[in-house]
Order: sequence, then structure tokens, then C-alpha cells
Amino acid sequence: MDIIISGLGSVGTTIMQQLSKEGHNIVVIDLNSQKVEDALNTYDVKGVIGNCASSDVLKEAGVSSAELLIASTSDDELNILCCIIANKLGVKKTIARASKPEYLELFENEGDLGLSLMVNPHYEAAMEISRMLRFPSAITVNHFSGGKVELVEFRVAKSSPLVGMCLKNLGKSFKAKVLICAVQRDGKAIIPSGDFVIEEEDRLFLTATTKNISLFFKQLGWNKSAKNVIIVGGSRTAFYLCEELERVGINAKVIEKNKKRATALSALLNRTEILCGDGTDQELLLDEGLERIDAFVALSSLDEQNIIMSMFAASHNVPKVITKIDQLGYYDMLQKSGIYSAVSTKTSTADQIVRFVRTIGSKDESGSVQRIFQIINDTTEVLEFRADSFRQFGVAIQDLKFKKNLLVAGIIRSGVLITPSGQDTIEKGDSVIIVTKEDALANLNDILDD
Repeated sequence: MDIIISGLGSVGTTIMQQLSKEGHNIVVIDLNSQKVEDALNTYDVKGVIGNCASSDVLKEAGVSSAELLIASTSDDELNILCCIIANKLGVKKTIARASKPEYLELFENEGDLGLSLMVNPHYEAAMEISRMLRFPSAITVNHFSGGKVELVEFRVAKSSPLVGMCLKNLGKSFKAKVLICAVQRDGKAIIPSGDFVIEEEDRLFLTATTKNISLFFKQLGWNKSAKNVIIVGGSRTAFYLCEELERVGINAKVIEKNKKRATALSALLNRTEILCGDGTDQELLLDEGLERIDAFVALSSLDEQNIIMSMFAASHNVPKVITKIDQLGYYDMLQKSGIYSAVSTKTSTADQIVRFVRTIGSKDESGSVQRIFQIINDTTEVLEFRADSFRQFGVAIQDLKFKKNLLVAGIIRSGVLITPSGQDTIEKGDSVIIVTKEDALANLNDILDD
């Protein structure tokens, strides 16, 4: 696919790295000549130096023949203008990064302006955090089929009743219908069979409905959905998160150092308590009930502050600690300190854009990709396909010949999740969740080894 990426900040660079690795033809645009030169010297891309909203610059980048333009600068207005001009010049699809909520509302139904997708980094990170708060024992939570199916990652502690359990016996020990579809052990990815035996420190990925995941975690004796949360930092991410928490009935308290911002948040949020104070003040955190809350979310603008505050919260046995970090090199440090859940506004945005690119690049008549997630250091993919023209409709899964390192993790039929057994079949109109270590499955028929 011919793709133009404007803006080589951390988001644009992450997108460029991933899409270049996947074999797309990339042209990058940036005003900074050094950034363009670095990209040309490091990756198999072409580059143009200039303003991405200039028609001459876009023409030089080959906009009329490009299939997609991604405007990922830090300037919302520039990104939107770039997409509108690129659309007029003939690009097929455009994606704009936009942080201001008013733009999402303004352009929500403006398809004639050529905006195929608008991505808000703060909103994406907030939704990621809200999913984690629904399952505090989980490290990450993603969803498929409009939320009908969840993909949850969690760590197996030494004291867990799962240690030593064979996967084929899981259904005998737990009433919940869940499927362990992938395992990370010693940094490596495993697509497990029924004979797989769980060990301590395994990172398990399971698919199930929200109800069954809640039941499964309850049977494990783990904490339920968070009810009381402290958030440090009154950023846009915090605003979106509090809006969502108010909607689902979770009590949130925000500590914001800037008085003007704290006042603004108080006016915008109805049921969230806003305090003006320093979230790094240990006495303040303790006075505000740190030792009695269900979850702590560090959303200050500084990664280092977030890490320190998170470690302090963890040392006071807060059941769930979530940390915003944009320098991903810090993630290993967090993990070693026992804090496993981290979010990044930059990677959340880049991940969503890359998934969109993979989705539009994989659509064909034999079963289009609806959703894609990469897990376990990007070595494994979880894909949702729409089964429209599968070659083996009605054939029992146990009789299908699949490629190696591949698992059917779920079938959604008429809005209901089927946890697949050997006797189940794939039927026309189903949504099918596939977990695979194979590179870039283009359509549902690619799961077959023939």
C-alpha cells in the first residue's frame, strides 16, 4: 500500500516504523530536515521536507496515487487541513490525529471532507484505562465485536490455583466459559494446546464475554471492578477517563496541581471530586484515602513522576495501579517493581492507526478483517474476521487443517459468543477470532494449510 505520513514526532515515527516493517511503500513529510534525513537513513522510506498542508509538498509526495495519508503532527488544525487538501488532490483515505474534543464532535459526520478516521490520543488512552478498571486483576484489556468479546491479559502468581493446571481441565475447575488462547512464558509466545500446563509467572491471554471473565476472576478470588479511584493529573486523558467513569458509576477523585485547570475540570465534570494539590505529596495522598481505594492512576505530564507515584501507591497495597508513560524504555522498570499496567497516549494512537491500516489493507471477498491486536512483543496477532466467503463453511473445527501456531479463539454468531470446541463449525456471517504467530493473515481462508 502507498502511504504518506506527515509529522515525524514520536507518534508518526512509531507508525512509520511499524508500517515500513510490514512492507508498505512509505513517504514521510516533515518541516524538520534532520528528522526526514534520519528516517531515510534508518528505514526503507522516501521523504519530503516541507509543510504537509501545502499542495505542492503533497504533490511531491505522490498524494494523487497514494491510498492513504496519515496526518500525525502535534497540531490538530494542521492535521485536519492536511487531510482535507489531500482528499481534494486524490488520496483515497485519510487519518487525522486530533486531541481537542470539539474537533471530534465537529467532524463526526463530515465524511464529505475526506476524513476517513479521526484519532484522539487522550480519548484512546482513557478508554484503555477504563477497561483495565473493569478488570483490575488484568494487565491489559481489549475488545472485539463491539464489546461482545474481551481479550484479557493477566499474570499467574505463585499462589494462584491455576499453577500446575492442565488447560483441558480448566472447564472442570471453573464454571466460567473462558479460553486461554495465548501464553507468554520467559518472554516467548506460545499458542497452547489442551495439554499445556500453566506455570507461575506465565502471562495468560484469554477470550470470553465480560460476564464470564468476571465470574472467572471471582472464582480465582480476585478483586472485582474498581469502585473508588484516585487520579493524579488533570490532563485531557483524565477528563475523558472521568467522563467514562461517571457513566459507569465508578467514584473518581482527581488531584491537579494547577488551580486554573482544577477549576475548569470542576466545571466540566458532574460527579467527580476535584482537588487542587500536589499528587507527589505523600501525606496528601494518604489523607485522601490512598490506603482505602481500589485503584490509582498516575496521569501527570512527567513519566518519572508517574513512576514514583505509582511505586508509592503499590507500596501501600493499592490493588490496581496504572501508570502513563510515553518513554517505553521505562516499562521494564515498572514490571520489575511489580506494576504491570501502563498506558501511553502515543502508542495508543499509533496502535489504532496501524490496526486501521491493516484492516483496510486486508479487506477482500473471502473474509474481511474487522479488528487486529498485536500481543507478546508483537510476535502474535489476534484478529477478528468476518466470515463471508470461507471455503470450509459447515466443517467441524476438528476436521479443518490449520496452519501451525494458530487457534480459533472465538466464534460470534448472531451476537452470541461460542467458545469453540472440536465439533463447532464456522458459518456464513459469523465473526471469527483467530490467534496466530503467522505473519499478516490477509483473509479468513489464510488460516487453512492447503
